[in-house]
Amino acid sequence: MISRGVQISFSAACLVLPWAVLGCGENKSPPPEKAQVRLGGRTWNVELAMTDSRRYAGLSGRRELPPDGGMLFVYPQEQKLSFCMRGCEIPIDIAFLDRNLRVVNLYEMAVEPDRLGRTSYLSHVPVLYALEVAGGALKRAGVRVGDRAEFFGVPPAEQAEPGQ
Repeated sequence: MISRGVQISFSAACLVLPWAVLGCGENKSPPPEKAQVRLGGRTWNVELAMTDSRRYAGLSGRRELPPDGGMLFVYPQEQKLSFCMRGCEIPIDIAFLDRNLRVVNLYEMAVEPDRLGRTSYLSHVPVLYALEVAGGALKRAGVRVGDRAEFFGVPPAEQAEPGQ
């Protein structure tokens, strides 16, 4: 015989459980927007990081990145940026781009043994964009400071979510 309290708890669980299971898919963040960046004669298919949460996560936790893949960080206004390799499992190149899509800084960012992101990579001047691609890709493409990128499918920077 089942006690009344256990019966009520079981009934409540039966009512709640299907909603919890059905709701799991709704809590996932939407797939990232995609665009293309042409720089140094190469075209990269990039995910757009236009919100604080996407910019914070960046490429952390990725175990691989396609040779033509990457991420474009878009900010709503020019600012000096600082990036790190927190939680990154693969080497990444970064190019900071100003409002005219000119490369102002380039770095090859190495994986840190402790993955804590202790080393900072600075733009040194205000920028609107940061392009991250697989380690060594910018050098292989011959990208240099002063080169100009072309964007395809990138919304205006003003549409990016404010924040750091």
